Amino acid sequence: MSESGRPKRIFHIALAHEWSKALENGAYTTGSLETEGFIHFSTGRQLLRTANKFYRGNRDVVLLSIDPKRLAAELRYEPIEDGQEFPHLYGQLNLDAVTAVLIFAPESDGSFVWPAGLAKNEDEL
Repeated sequence: MSESGRPKRIFHIALAHEWSKALENGAYTTGSLETEGFIHFSTGRQLLRTANKFYRGNRDVVLLSIDPKRLAAELRYEPIEDGQEFPHLYGQLNLDAVTAVLIFAPESDGSFVWPAGLAKNEDEL
């Protein structure tokens, strides 16, 4: 965890074609920024829950690892129904905040597991 008690990195699951478009445009955005006013992110502890709830079986996704300290837009941790706080970015994702882009393919049954080759930080265990 960082000094403020927040994770040192957060994650976003992006559709591969949307990520390709971001590389062309110089910034990443999603429909949720227009409809809800923010882009959804997950902490390491929340990642698999998010992936399996919203992207189960989707083979067209990549996993973005983000350094929150590099974000240009405002990042807020906000509670959802069960009281867990999820990170929300109130603006476009600047590409220089992305520290890694990983292929995030589901298992044969459609479920997601922690990506091989991505070490877990202490706060993600």
